[in-house]
Amino acid sequence: MTPDVKQIQKIIDQHHGDKSALITVLQDLQRKFNYIPPEGVTATAKALDVPLSKVYSVATFYSTFSLVPRGEKIIRICQGTACHIKGADLIQEQIEAGLNIKAGETSSDMKYTLEVVNCVGVCAMAPAVLVNDKMHGNVRCEKALKLVK
Repeated sequence: MTPDVKQIQKIIDQHHGDKSALITVLQDLQRKFNYIPPEGVTATAKALDVPLSKVYSVATFYSTFSLVPRGEKIIRICQGTACHIKGADLIQEQIEAGLNIKAGETSSDMKYTLEVVNCVGVCAMAPAVLVNDKMHGNVRCEKALKLVK
């Protein structure tokens, strides 16, 4: 979704210039556009009266934020110890081959972004894959691609 300055401003205005809402504003922008557009960063700094460097600092510190456009579906493969032992690397290979992208990339049609994460905290359900924040546990290699599509 292409960022619209009016949409960005509407999101920011919901927080009435409250400096303590910085992370919430960034979360709202991320939720709307699937990333934080540059116009959103500068408008947030201005509206909340905080230095632009602080907004960038927060936006780059948390791994859940992205300053680059991402796909409609964000696929996160857990590579924590339990998931790794139970074949997360094979699941990753299957998804990479099926979507023709590597971890950290977005498909050219902007449908998929593939990310690897260290742990999602569901070790008993290993291996785990998140698709747009929906958790899928006990994922099997042969069904991994179908799961994300």
